[in-house]
Amino acid sequence: MIRKAVIPAAGFGTRVLPMTKAVPKEMLPIVDKPSIQYIVEECVKSGITDILIITTRGKEVIEDHFDKSPELERALDKPGKENLLEQVKGISDLANIYYLRQKEAKGLGHAILCAKEFTGNEPFMVLYPDDVIFGEKPVALQLIEAYNEFGKACVGIKTVAPEAISRYSSLKVENLKDNIYDVTDMIEKPAKGKEFSLYSILGRCLLTPDIYPILEETKPGAGGEIQLTDAMAVLAREGKMTGVDFIGKRYDMGNKLGVMMANIEQGVLHNEIGEDFKAYLKEFVKTL
Repeated sequence: MIRKAVIPAAGFGTRVLPMTKAVPKEMLPIVDKPSIQYIVEECVKSGITDILIITTRGKEVIEDHFDKSPELERALDKPGKENLLEQVKGISDLANIYYLRQKEAKGLGHAILCAKEFTGNEPFMVLYPDDVIFGEKPVALQLIEAYNEFGKACVGIKTVAPEAISRYSSLKVENLKDNIYDVTDMIEKPAKGKEFSLYSILGRCLLTPDIYPILEETKPGAGGEIQLTDAMAVLAREGKMTGVDFIGKRYDMGNKLGVMMANIEQGVLHNEIGEDFKAYLKEFVKTL
């Protein structure tokens, strides 16, 4: 049973500046929730009870969001606002959430290494907050089910466009069954012609404690940072990794277009504003 998850949320969000100069990218909204809340909710729906969010300076608002708010709760504790009160209380009761600061920007691999004491000897999920994924079955749960079947570290994978693979990782894969693959090697941000395939890790990993001694020996790679991909590549070469071509719609919340797409596509599905928003969009597109 996977009980723990790590959400590395120490990035600057440079691709969505200037908004992220003052607002953490993890707090950018999709309709009426900050994107990181969807990540936490995915964990909860997957059976995870303990979550470590790795932050840095200037991200205290994330802690505030998941904390109790007695003043706000008192203001909402009146007739007609029961639903709002329930929503506000529910946020602080989602899971056991802990926080740790990554004091230096040394990369994702370093951030995960900081979580060693939290995860201990247990396998754990890693969920990238830039990647919000909607679907009937949470992607974290899809990876957990693959881990339960094969007993190996597991990554969420999708194909990316040939012109985009140089900005992602590229995986060497072989199909095991259905949408599950054996992952035997990977490279971060491959040069043209050096790709293994168009499959890349997108936003979700289930790691075993085997990753820690590897991370401790991993030297800075692409961008001068300790790359988690470099450490995971060692697991893959040792035959200790699978990949799930996950089912779900992914939005890149570290990208301005991705933020807009998430708000529009999820806005039309929203139970409060969906119908009115669709009507508005139908009229608006006539003006384009």
